[in-house]
Amino acid sequence: MKQKLTFFLYLAILILPNLILCLTELMPLAGKLALVLLPLGVYWVCLSLSPRLSRTMWWMFPVLFLGAFNIVLSYLFGRGVIAVDMWLNIATSSPAEMGEMLSQIYPGVVLVVVIYIPTLVYAAVDIRRRTELPRLFLRVQRRMGVAVLLLSLPFTVVAIRSGAWAIRNDLFPVNVCYNVRLALARQVHSAQYLRRSADFVYGSVPLDTARTPKVLVFVIGETSRATNWQLAGYGRETTPLLSATPGIMFFPDCMSQSNTTHKSVPILLSPATADNYSVLYHSKGLLAAFNEAGYRTAFVSNEPRNNSFNDRLGEQAQEVLFLRDKYSGTPMDSLLLPEVQRILGSTQGNLMLVVHSYGSHSTYSDRYLPQQAHFRPDKVIKATRANRDILINAYDNTIRYTDYLLHGIIEQLRQLHRPAALVYISDHGEDIYDDSRNLFLHASPWPSYYQLHVPLLIWTDEEYRQEYPERVELLEQRRYEPLQSDCVFPTILGLGGISTPYGQDSLALTSPRYETKQRRTYISDHNAPLPLDFCLEEEDLRVMKQRGMRPY
Repeated sequence: MKQKLTFFLYLAILILPNLILCLTELMPLAGKLALVLLPLGVYWVCLSLSPRLSRTMWWMFPVLFLGAFNIVLSYLFGRGVIAVDMWLNIATSSPAEMGEMLSQIYPGVVLVVVIYIPTLVYAAVDIRRRTELPRLFLRVQRRMGVAVLLLSLPFTVVAIRSGAWAIRNDLFPVNVCYNVRLALARQVHSAQYLRRSADFVYGSVPLDTARTPKVLVFVIGETSRATNWQLAGYGRETTPLLSATPGIMFFPDCMSQSNTTHKSVPILLSPATADNYSVLYHSKGLLAAFNEAGYRTAFVSNEPRNNSFNDRLGEQAQEVLFLRDKYSGTPMDSLLLPEVQRILGSTQGNLMLVVHSYGSHSTYSDRYLPQQAHFRPDKVIKATRANRDILINAYDNTIRYTDYLLHGIIEQLRQLHRPAALVYISDHGEDIYDDSRNLFLHASPWPSYYQLHVPLLIWTDEEYRQEYPERVELLEQRRYEPLQSDCVFPTILGLGGISTPYGQDSLALTSPRYETKQRRTYISDHNAPLPLDFCLEEEDLRVMKQRGMRPY
């Protein structure tokens, strides 16, 4: 009797992720029934194939692992399965970053540990006991499994024919295995990038050769959402220095095209956009375009090396520095300032400098020094809805720290007394238990407004405004346009006075040929461009409308 009960316990544990997805996923009723019944029938048959039940359960360990992983993601993000981007996030995140993330979601981790570890331990002990199920019981269960499989077939057919459901996208764990295959293919693309892009040429033409050499600094932020920026209308003083800085142009309606760093940063540093992301695999980046135009180029990063496209695009600069090659642990972003000062002081000609900060990456209170905590209390033991006020205090402190960093760079540029411009944008934003969905962090299979609304600002000094008044005027005219992060690459080329066939003038805020976006897009997990309003939920669209933003 005990072994028979164990059979059904194992079956329940195997199908648990599908039951959870049935509750969380948006799909037709036939799709939900297929999602549960089809795998249930398969698991039922598999468990009935051998009298050594626990041995069969251990053979199904990959299914158990994927199920446990997906339950954690369901706890964290509310919906979706283990996406391609999640596998790539694991591949491109440092152990420290993964440890920080897991420490914030440990209730979900504890849940799967409580369910799965005792099950596997019991199965291992049971294997050593060599217990077996009666063969008559197995035959009956095998027939039951086949019956469930047959029952699932009409629902599966109806779901597929509806056009809103597909096995490779919606049937767990088939969809996860398909995503693993896509992730491996993208890793191959990444590994082959240097060879594929070796012969790429921008054909850059400098348009300002007779003028005073200029300095451009592009600062890429991390996990900074516009909602918490004082410049964007936030009620707290999170950007007091920038708010008092002349020459700042803040663009309040800018959405990132991805909620993951490994996609959003290449969109900032290359011609790739959500609508033509595949060009990334064979083209060079922003720094290469400036190299061709005769600029001195430099790349300074506080991100960990991870052999991703982000690294490869940055390494196209003439000078490359990763702070973590110089300092142990996770350096503070303020350590970027002396490196910027050194590079600025050693360049007399045109300079293009890209700075990649660590910004507001969780754990928030580790991103600044204790004495720099303006909003208190700011120390969180665990991330929960109950601790949201403390999380927001810590998060707002990281924005103030970014304010300090950007103001410091601007002051360094101002002291050069030659045409200078700074562009800042964050790669994506962050959820911090903002509404009834209780979402936290970023990189979820489906984005939220808070993950995509990012701060974009451009600063120009007096010398730049006098030298290039037409560019500054065009920027001012487009401050309230509905923008996306794909405007940054061509806009920086425009600020630098560089003409190239890859310039995408219709996206450049500095170009007379700029065209207002009629439809904003988001790059899906499978690298397809999706309408922004299709990806967001009703709650997200409502918040955008409240803020006067066009949700498409």
